[in-house]
Amino acid sequence: MLERAQDEIEAIVAAALAKRILIAVSYNRGRSLLAPHSLFEKHGDLHVRAVTVERDGAAPKTRKLGTFKLAGLSDVALTRRLFSRTLFEALEGEAALAGEPAAP
Repeated sequence: MLERAQDEIEAIVAAALAKRILIAVSYNRGRSLLAPHSLFEKHGDLHVRAVTVERDGAAPKTRKLGTFKLAGLSDVALTRRLFSRTLFEALEGEAALAGEPAAP
């Protein structure tokens, strides 16, 4: 059952990546809207790199690319809201100005 749920979450995230659609998730006892950037495996677990666009109904204080373990996400669903790749390009530019490594 858990494996099926993870497969469904992976499929939703993959669809969101392909279509540039925000996903709604529950993570760390809160609701968030994420703009997924990449899906990858690390130490045998799937992770998604994403920008948190909204957390518990409010915009985050700073926009940054975060890493979320898929096993930690629940109530994952596609939204009707699209996002642009320029969101990530702007973050990479800010990271370069701050001397931080860009996202993979």
